[in-house]
Amino acid sequence: QLQLVESGGGLVQPGGSLRLSCAASGSTLDYVAIGWFRQIPGKEREGVACISADSGKITYAEFVKGRFMVSRDNAKNTVYLQMNKLEVDDTAVYYCGAGRGGKCSDTVNVWGQGTQVTVSS
Repeated sequence: QLQLVESGGGLVQPGGSLRLSCAASGSTLDYVAIGWFRQIPGKEREGVACISADSGKITYAEFVKGRFMVSRDNAKNTVYLQMNKLEVDDTAVYYCGAGRGGKCSDTVNVWGQGTQVTVSS
């Protein structure tokens, strides 16, 4: 049974960087798409980025284009979210989710517990 655990969050100054990890256990990530999402208190969870199972399609929300980058390392059964040029408005709990299939259009079937990212001077 697939389980996901996020890590790498923390406190960073505006303009700084963080790398989030989404580590899988119980099953392989090779055949599922992985999405990154974030939730700001009082607001609905929103999509940040997605990488397809074969890494052939990577999508980003407009508000992170040019700043964030998704990658996957199947040997480590882990997907990463490199976050650069962070802004105060990026402060949120970040989650990863595994799709029911290999496409980014597939619905999320398994969620991680989330990791807090705080951007503040």
